[in-house]
Formats: sequence, C-alpha cells, structure tokens
Amino acid sequence: MTSLYIHIPFCNRICTYCDFNKFLIKNQPVDQYIDCLIKELKEISKDIDTLFIGGGTPTALNEEQLERLLGFISRHFKIKREFSMEANPDELTREKILIMKRYHVNRLSLGVQTFDNELLKLLGRTHVESDIKKAVDTAKSAGIESVSIDLMYHLPTQTLQQVKDDLEHALALDIDHISSYSLILEPKTQFYNQYRKGMLQLPDETLAAEMYDYTIERLAQSDFKQYEISNFAKEGHESEHNKVYWQNKEYYGAGAGSHGYVNGSRYYNVAPVPHYIKAMQKGDAVKETHQVTQEESMEEFMFLGLRMNEGVSRADFFKRYGIQIDDIFGDALAQLERSGHLKLQDDKIMMTPEGRMVGNDVFEQFLLSI
Repeated sequence: MTSLYIHIPFCNRICTYCDFNKFLIKNQPVDQYIDCLIKELKEISKDIDTLFIGGGTPTALNEEQLERLLGFISRHFKIKREFSMEANPDELTREKILIMKRYHVNRLSLGVQTFDNELLKLLGRTHVESDIKKAVDTAKSAGIESVSIDLMYHLPTQTLQQVKDDLEHALALDIDHISSYSLILEPKTQFYNQYRKGMLQLPDETLAAEMYDYTIERLAQSDFKQYEISNFAKEGHESEHNKVYWQNKEYYGAGAGSHGYVNGSRYYNVAPVPHYIKAMQKGDAVKETHQVTQEESMEEFMFLGLRMNEGVSRADFFKRYGIQIDDIFGDALAQLERSGHLKLQDDKIMMTPEGRMVGNDVFEQFLLSI
C-alpha cells in the first residue's frame, strides 16, 4: 500500500490558531510552485492507494491552477481508493468542485471549525455559518462521494452550549465524517502570543473534558461511530488516508514543508516557498532524513495505533518486529490495564474511554527511552 500527501501552503488569510506551514497567497509565486510540485511528483510511484491534498488551503488556488495540478495528478497517478482534498467553505465554488470531480476527487474535507459567526471571526476564518451548508450541498450535488467537516472545541469564550449547537448543525448536514479537535495553543500562532500576554482566556480543562464527553455521547446517538480519538464516521466513510498514519504505514510527502516516511526513513522538505522552489530547481527539496530505529518504530506503532478505537494487534506487532509485544511493553500494558486506561482483549489492545481522556499520558508509557 502506498499513500501520498501533497501540501499547498497558500491561504487567503492566516487563522489565529494555525501553526501549519502556510503563507498568504497574495504576491506568492504560485504558478512556479506548482511547476516545482509537479516536478517532485514525477519522481513518486504512480500506483497510489490514497492521496490527500492539504494545506494551507488548496482551494486558495484559482481555477486554472487547480485544473493544472489535478490534471497532472490524474494523468500521472493511478489512485486506487481514496482521493481527498481540503477546502474552505467560502472558497468552494461550483466551478472548483466540478474541476475536482472531473479529476476524480472523491472525498472533501471542509475546514468548518464552528458554526458560530462570532467564534469564526475570532478564529480568523473567512467564511460564515451560511457558507457551510452551501458548500456541502454544492459538493454533494456535484457527485462528491464523501464530505467531512472539521470542528474545534475548547475555544476562547466557547461554552458547552455552543459545542452542542455545533454538533446539531453538523448532524443536519449531508455529510459522512466529522473530526472534532481540541484547540492546542501552538508557539508562533497569534493565539499563543495573545495568551502569553494575558489577552486570551481559554475554557478550563474541566469544561474541555465536558465538551469532549458530550461530543462522543451525542455522536454515539447518531449514525456516526467513533473510530479514532478525534474522528467519527458513518459506515464506509472512515478516512483511509489518515489511517495510514495511525497504523504507522509508509507514505510519500510532496510540497514545501511536507513530511514523508519511505523505506524506513522519515524525511521532510524545506518549508519556505522560495527555498522549496530553489531547491527543486536544483533537483531535490528534502532538507533532512532520519532512519527510524526499530525501537522508535515500535513506540510509534503503539501510540499511533492506540489512537484508533480498534487499538493495536499483538499479531501485527509480532509480524512486523518478530518479537512479542509483551516482551517489550509488558510492564506498561499491565500498569495501564490496572489503572483502567487500557483494555486487553485476546489479540487486541485498546484504550478505554478513560484512557482516551488522558491519551498523552497513556502514550508516554510506551516511550522506551524514558
């Protein structure tokens, strides 16, 4: 199985919480960037199981740029399963959707974050609540098979009632997947700087836990089933691409600042757009590679795999590493089972609901270097 992530680092506005590799699109050498991206993609295996175009904001590209990129992808790659693309609701014109459909995009991920217009303004989003349904309806009417939305909670000034309202709005849409993420203050973001200056106040951790608990409970009453800590899907609509990451499988990354994991090595490309272009003009944008040790791989197998409700498989661990999982992590497994954070059931090792509430503490127990 081979997967590919493509990074489009351009946005029409920089959101206050975002720490991804991104640049305001105005006055950027976008066409030159696409030239270099196509050059990089030509060196990647043509048989791809899943492909995900993220950002930044891929829909910040104009129609001609989008057509050129997706046209090349369609001609060069054979995508066997899932072709996903991120989009902002207000940028998703019918013309852009039809281009995506023409070149076989079959899954759309909409950056909704919230339906509350005041919170959207606080987040620096360019859309308003009315844009969201319009974008979903446009995508479905054009024949996009699956539509996902991202939601956020633990936002500044956000109440539990606002989270409840967001979920009701989401459930009223013709969508197949919901990702719900807690706000994390990342360095170098506008929110982080405001927080350090005492200009930003977040809901306390108890309220954040209530928001997460309610999200799980409410979606459990619907057709959406939780399959990962932050992800819920209707039957047949789990994100196959993201499962590649959680199952610690290998994938290619292309574009400025993108990461890949191929032949046991993790690599990442240079991030600033001018540096990426210059590097690709010389032939290679990779800034650094790291050969993953077996110890590191085993750690990642555990803390990535445990994010999923299905957990990790003892048999899969033995097949990959030639050693029993209890020989490496037996003490941690026993301790976490006693504390009620893990459930050990035959071949499967799964986090309990209590474990998911303190996921980072659970994952830390599988770091062999501690």
